[in-house]
Amino acid sequence: MRIILLVLVISLAFNSELGAQKKHDRAARKDSVKAAKIEAGEGILSLLGGPGYTPELKLIIAMGGLYTFKTNKEDSLIQRSSVNGSFGVTSTGGITGRAILTSYWKQDKIRLLSNINFKTIPDKYWGVGYNNGLNTPKSDSTTAYDRLYWQVFPRILFRVKEDFYIGPVLDFNYTKGSEESPGVLADPDYQEYGPKNYNGGAGIILQYDSRDIPVNAYHGTLVQVMGTIYGNYLGSNNNYYLLDIDFRNYQQVGKTEGQTFAWTIRGRFTTGDVPYAEMSQLGTPTDLRG
Repeated sequence: MRIILLVLVISLAFNSELGAQKKHDRAARKDSVKAAKIEAGEGILSLLGGPGYTPELKLIIAMGGLYTFKTNKEDSLIQRSSVNGSFGVTSTGGITGRAILTSYWKQDKIRLLSNINFKTIPDKYWGVGYNNGLNTPKSDSTTAYDRLYWQVFPRILFRVKEDFYIGPVLDFNYTKGSEESPGVLADPDYQEYGPKNYNGGAGIILQYDSRDIPVNAYHGTLVQVMGTIYGNYLGSNNNYYLLDIDFRNYQQVGKTEGQTFAWTIRGRFTTGDVPYAEMSQLGTPTDLRG
């Protein structure tokens, strides 16, 4: 009996080790195929989905994907372009979607960038300013409302010399509030600009970018200054100005490649008839979060 048990244990251990080796071999072959596609400049699609949670939206079921490609397969030096997107539904009845294009053309002499955002969600509005955010109580009668929002945000950058770029920017966005609580309806800024706001603006971007891989940097620096004018010339309901300053720096820590210390400074300044939904905020999906 002991001999039989010993043989059984050895057999199970051997089969387990053999299964692990086969799994490792499959993963190695998959990585090898992926590396060959990357080397050939072919497109690669990665999908990811699953649940999430936020205090405002509660349970979120989301599906996302990343597609990377080369605009010129013959150019071994040009970076891979990417399109990433996500779509989610929430247990509170919300829907969110996002798509981001980052593409490199003509040996990186031209960069085409674009963001498309959409959401229709139960949201909270505390009012404008620090004191309102601090003192307004959160409740269904004071801060609750439903918000519909969309944005189309394209940019084109042209290289003027090594690591320096300049180009135009367009921004079209729309906010609509509904099912407002008494507290939201009584807010003076909400009353001034109303529940519906369309904003169209155009401007210019100045950029210095020495990052090794802009979409996933390990070292280098980004300095970007963007100025946008919103007005009636693009059908905007409001006339205002935006100045956005973005600084990012990446430093290798120690001798290990890929071990990176990253830090950023961001300033967003608006002036004029700025609707409440377009005032600067903290805690947005585009902030550094931890």
